[in-house]
Amino acid sequence: MDILSIVLIVLGLCLFETISSIDNAIINAQVLSTMQAKARRWFLLWGIIIAVFLIRGLLPWLIVWATTPKLGPIGALTSTFSSDPAVIAAIESSSPILLIGGGVFLLFLFLHWLFLEEKNFGLVGEKFFLSQGVWFFAIVSIVLSAIVWLALKINPMMAFGAVVGSTAFFITHGFKQNAEESEKNLMKKHLSDISKIFYLEVIDATFSIDGVLGAFAFTLSVPLILAGNGLGAFVVRQLTVGNVERIKKYIYIKNGAMYSILFLGLIMVLDSFGFHIPAWLSPVATFSVVGYFFYKSKKHITLKELEGAFKSRY
Repeated sequence: MDILSIVLIVLGLCLFETISSIDNAIINAQVLSTMQAKARRWFLLWGIIIAVFLIRGLLPWLIVWATTPKLGPIGALTSTFSSDPAVIAAIESSSPILLIGGGVFLLFLFLHWLFLEEKNFGLVGEKFFLSQGVWFFAIVSIVLSAIVWLALKINPMMAFGAVVGSTAFFITHGFKQNAEESEKNLMKKHLSDISKIFYLEVIDATFSIDGVLGAFAFTLSVPLILAGNGLGAFVVRQLTVGNVERIKKYIYIKNGAMYSILFLGLIMVLDSFGFHIPAWLSPVATFSVVGYFFYKSKKHITLKELEGAFKSRY
């Protein structure tokens, strides 16, 4: 792996982690606004260490180790930089299971957003799909059935991986829904800062699943995932500190995150079935999609400012 590929992968991971964690940053900022300065500083310092090393570092390492147990803990960490033919063969044989599971998770995540979540409509057709929300469960069931049927012809463990991916989606989705409701109640209650910090760490762990699984569309290298997602987690913390209200004005950024998730999910599923996917495609697709919706958001902000200036003048 050359240095240019490494830099592109790390930057792509950082961008994806940042945009997929915008909702997390907003919740963090709202809860932190009710806490004392000392507690806020503690969370922003030690919370970033926990977020990077215990979640965005430990989780991908455990996933790689679980899908390729013969590598052992050290081999799972260093496997992608190994020149040992046995290690390379082990990674190649187990990677389809990991990729198909992560790909199904991301596809379900996108479809849930498309059919059921309120949004600013950034593309033609989004309003129609939102009005057809009742079809979400039918669509994901058909998608899962098709993927499992195709996977069974290649490797039963791939089919199992797809089912695990769908299971992970519904479990984490339940936690996210509970987190959003808990956040509303938390703002109304007089809880201790320690309780709020604990709550924020749990929420951060829940929201990090999207970024961790999506990271495998970029690379199977745990050190690179740790570097890219860790950098992204640091950016999210900076947004939490003072730029959340500004980020909220970019109303189509969430659309960019979800369409990136769609592309990464498709890349992972296709890769698991043996289609050759260039290493540069995931970061380039992420930069392109997010760039388009950033431009669209910026254009919307400019238009609103012009409208405001016109009304104030006349």
